[in-house]
Amino acid sequence: MRQIIDPQLKFGEQDISRIVLDARSRDDIPRLLRGLQYIDVTPEVRAEVFAILAEVLPRSADGQGTVNPDQGRPGMEQWKILVLGVLRLGLNADYDRIQELANQHATIRQMLGHSDWADDTRYSLQTLKDNLRLFTPEILDSINQVVVAAGHALVKKSPDEALNVRADSFVVETDVHYPTDTNLLLDAIRKVIDTCAQLCDEQGLSDWRQSAYNQRCFKRAYRRTQQSKRSRAKSADKRAAREAQIQATYRAYLDLAEQFLHRALVTRSKLLVGCRVPAACFASLDNWTAHAERQIDQIRRRVLNGERIPHQEKVFSLFQPHTEWINKGKAGVPVELGLRVAVVEDQYRFILHHQVMEQLTDEQVALDLIDGTRQRFPALHSISMDKGFHSKANQAHLADVVAMPVLPKKGKCNQAEAAREGAPEFIRLRRRHSAVESAINALEAHGLDRCPDHGIDGFKRYVALAVLGRNLHRLGAILLEQDAAAEARQRQRAA
Repeated sequence: MRQIIDPQLKFGEQDISRIVLDARSRDDIPRLLRGLQYIDVTPEVRAEVFAILAEVLPRSADGQGTVNPDQGRPGMEQWKILVLGVLRLGLNADYDRIQELANQHATIRQMLGHSDWADDTRYSLQTLKDNLRLFTPEILDSINQVVVAAGHALVKKSPDEALNVRADSFVVETDVHYPTDTNLLLDAIRKVIDTCAQLCDEQGLSDWRQSAYNQRCFKRAYRRTQQSKRSRAKSADKRAAREAQIQATYRAYLDLAEQFLHRALVTRSKLLVGCRVPAACFASLDNWTAHAERQIDQIRRRVLNGERIPHQEKVFSLFQPHTEWINKGKAGVPVELGLRVAVVEDQYRFILHHQVMEQLTDEQVALDLIDGTRQRFPALHSISMDKGFHSKANQAHLADVVAMPVLPKKGKCNQAEAAREGAPEFIRLRRRHSAVESAINALEAHGLDRCPDHGIDGFKRYVALAVLGRNLHRLGAILLEQDAAAEARQRQRAA
């Protein structure tokens, strides 16, 4: 089993506690590194975080966490994975920038445990991608709770001080193109052709040797559908002629798609029966074929039959199937493609809890969000939400579990509700609710505007890492302020 961090200092290596950071720097890197340094130098925090990191098994060539120097890429120590993962989200950086920082940035290399000149260790791009994906949302959430508790120990006047929190949701976009039924069919047929060509190449067959040409032919047909515009002429005959031309273009597009699907079906049978390829090898091909058949059906119904496709039947990405079409009615933002994420922030600007909302709206997630926050931080005195979280059940539950619930009602209030919302404490906390937008903006500015990771697991891991990075950034900012104040006092005494 590999160590979380190598306790033995090598020649020329700097102890993490002795790394000097510029307290007056306005960059994000010193703040993130100061938060990570606090974890390492505080014994109780270090023990808790390292116990959680022990659950992360670094990946190596044999997949068992052991390192064989003769094959594959070595695994990374869990501490290094944490440092580089936090930097990736805290700096809104891609893997290429993280590789450059890990190989060239002197202070970051000290935090990773490398010496200035005696250590020529370099990180390859694929090693970073493989190891930074080892975190799970549950592990990151556990570390986040430890970080928030450490931050509260620094800023709270007493351990029993109550928490006043505010909650809201926002959309994290997935890395997808704008979906239409025609370009989704293009994606599906392209993957069908690619998959068939790969399967045939593995068996030495030449059935799809012109796969690149086939894709170009289908894309030309797709471009013709894009260029088909309905007529604005006043003459009914001209409009009817143009409509017939559009339908002919779409019909040719669908016919070509069905030809490729028929060829793919013939190839599948040939490989299954003639070449005895196991049926499990066709899972990807069957998946793309099913997508293509659904899109053909929807295009035929919409364009040729004039039918309106129900929203629940639509798919907005073949590669990120968890993507949702979200219209929140914001000015200048007609629609967002991604998933809602709810966050809970306290008065010290730490994010206590978050939840990825799959096929859920604000009022449906309110109870789970409240209970999850109370489970992690029992000293919850008040929670403020906007009207989108309101429902009768949510109001009743919130009144039972929180001393001061701040949840305005939708619509007109009766006398008792008006008195509750007119209370001075309710008004005071309600006015402070808008501060949660600052936390959301900070998350979006540090990588949570668009998620580049694939799959719903990658999406949840990315969001959890962004929340952890934000809290470490906040912890580091508090520590640097304290360091700067202590340095100023020392200079004053010396003067």
